[in-house]
Amino acid sequence: MIVDCHVNLWKPEHVRPLFAVGTAYSRPGSVSPQADPDTVYAAMAEVDKAIAFTLRYGDSAGIDGDDDVTAEAVAKYPDKFVGFAAVDPRRPDAMALLERAHQDLKLKGVKFGPIYNGVSLLDPRMVPVYEYCVANNLPLTMHMGTTFAENAPIEYGRPMLVDEIASRYPDLKMIMAHMAHPWADECIVVARKRPNVYCEVSALFYRPWQFYNILISAQEYRISERSKIFWGTDYPFAGVRESIDGLRAINAQVEGTALPRVSSETIEAIIHSNPFEHWWHGGLQT
Repeated sequence: MIVDCHVNLWKPEHVRPLFAVGTAYSRPGSVSPQADPDTVYAAMAEVDKAIAFTLRYGDSAGIDGDDDVTAEAVAKYPDKFVGFAAVDPRRPDAMALLERAHQDLKLKGVKFGPIYNGVSLLDPRMVPVYEYCVANNLPLTMHMGTTFAENAPIEYGRPMLVDEIASRYPDLKMIMAHMAHPWADECIVVARKRPNVYCEVSALFYRPWQFYNILISAQEYRISERSKIFWGTDYPFAGVRESIDGLRAINAQVEGTALPRVSSETIEAIIHSNPFEHWWHGGLQT
């Protein structure tokens, strides 16, 4: 089984000019602005399941999405998609939107971008989000680390903030996206320390030297042995096949050297990781 744990959804009307400006610096090559349910479903042909969500990052990354597009994707392709709600705690209706997404749209988790919304994990506006997630067994996926977006305070992407929240809410399942690059070692030690914290490798393969060092560090801290690291693409910022191939080829750059190797066990455990067994208390039946 292969589960893509990080898939973005939006429609053309959700795209703002900032998207084109920022994504020019996000990775080699271009990033398609197309991420509607049909396009994303076709792109997910090689995976069994995909955890998908929209983005409410209109003033930073240039996507001002709507949970209805996520619910539409789940309704149209229920065997493929599991939907998460998007939360922007700056909005006065943030909790009303979250409750609707969970109770009416039947979305199964929450996505939040501290740097994109300019709201720290320690901000009091996040307290009702955490409490709602705990009360309703909803995992919280967080964009952690840096970004291409200019209007985003990067300090809010530090994994040490996750350590504090994980301590306050031990029943809150928290997932750090993108291994919180470039602070991957912070991400790894927090995930090792906190039973309720996980991480994932979406959108990392196209920086192979950084990715290699992240995976070696994960092995050395032994979190790769403990179902703590999950696989994803961050589509449309990366595709399924290139993400799998990039992970499996990670050792090519150190062939002929005495540098350590990322084990095949680590690589395949990540590719075949199953968030449905770990991110929800009692697991999630899909």
